[in-house]
Amino acid sequence: MDDLNAPATKGDLRGAVDQLRAEMNHQYNDLVERIADSETKLLQAFYSFAESNQQRIALVEGNTTAVIARLATLETRLLEVEKRLNMPPAA
Repeated sequence: MDDLNAPATKGDLRGAVDQLRAEMNHQYNDLVERIADSETKLLQAFYSFAESNQQRIALVEGNTTAVIARLATLETRLLEVEKRLNMPPAA
């Protein structure tokens, strides 16, 4: 298409279509890559959150276990006091 006034030939149109198709494929591939990158970043953020949340839960479970152990100790001591005073335990 050297002359702007000359009608386009099939070859000219085919070349333009091929060029457009190549550009669209390139943009599609870029979009797919960006989506994959975003997915990777989101997954990394979720994994980081899950790891910190798991640490927090482990800490809470440890604290709960310690409180239960201390409560059991208090109950045992109270039972010993009740035995010494010859008082039946209250249900």
